[in-house]
Amino acid sequence: MDGIGTDLGKFWIKDAAGKKLVDQTPALPNRSVAFKMVADALHSGDFPAPAAIGHRTVCGGQQSTKNQLITPKLIDEIESYAALAPLHTPIAVYIMREALKLFPGLPNFAVLDTYFHRTMPEVATHMPIPQEYSAMGVRRYGYHGISYESIVYQLQPMVPEKTHRGAPGQRRVDLRYSQRRVPGHFDGPHPHRRIISGTRTGDIDPGVVLFILNKIAETGVSAAEAADKLETIVSKKSGLLGVSELSNDMRDLREAINAGNAKAKLAVAKFTWTIAKWIGSYVAELNGLDMLVFTGGIGENDIDARAEICANLDALGIVLDPKRNNVRGSAVISAENSPVTVRVIPPAEDLMIVNHVVRLMAE
Repeated sequence: MDGIGTDLGKFWIKDAAGKKLVDQTPALPNRSVAFKMVADALHSGDFPAPAAIGHRTVCGGQQSTKNQLITPKLIDEIESYAALAPLHTPIAVYIMREALKLFPGLPNFAVLDTYFHRTMPEVATHMPIPQEYSAMGVRRYGYHGISYESIVYQLQPMVPEKTHRGAPGQRRVDLRYSQRRVPGHFDGPHPHRRIISGTRTGDIDPGVVLFILNKIAETGVSAAEAADKLETIVSKKSGLLGVSELSNDMRDLREAINAGNAKAKLAVAKFTWTIAKWIGSYVAELNGLDMLVFTGGIGENDIDARAEICANLDALGIVLDPKRNNVRGSAVISAENSPVTVRVIPPAEDLMIVNHVVRLMAE
């Protein structure tokens, strides 16, 4: 479903082979209408009745660290940590509550992005802040875990046998289909930390945030209003959109670059440069690199971005083949002589959620 909040939404249902069984463009004025449309379709009898519902959950907070059955108490717990993922958790909580109402008696399960990163050592999870804030749940959790797990799953049995050192005190993580170390993941207590995204800042000097906050405070707003405005700036008005002053969509920015737009060029250059920098930092943490995987919308589809990211990484053993890279979808794109294999693999998060739900129902 797409286009919620518009008069021209998109609603589709696919079968296991990816064929669309339903393909509509209804008016979706709000999420309540959208969710009821999904529920009505599943209750219609035109499709097999669901046996359970799995919910992608970014972060469950300090206490909710395992994939588990959803209860009203669990929803309240997840909601109490909404500030850790403000763009995702509120809508996830809404859907959980609606699912419990619209599908009474049907088991619902929370599948956490943070579950994949549960074995990160304390040296990676502990933030350099006063203990009173650490006690409130401010720590590094690691996000996008379901996506990462799906990549490891799809790589079987091609996951490199060599396991690098990783962070001090690091433990192996048992994913049922492999045993691999999870490094100190780059997401902090809030998903701003890391590369810039469509509308988020990514890593930024805290002094910049304080400067912006002080400028907002000078307008005479309350502390709560200032915090909300700051959240809007760093979450919804920054990143590719903020630098380009044009769009948060890489496709739009590529078109603008071709038309000579300097700000769009800077935004994309900032994006690819930051990713290359992060790759280098994690090669250092892992003490080596066997394989580099591009995934997600940009990783799968932006041929130029992959080339730009890898352009200056030959010192790490990354050599891209331009012809192989001219592809969208799953492929090996590294050169034959590349010491490091470079691949493109679409994520399979839905499959991972189903796998976890099936396992939990069998317990």
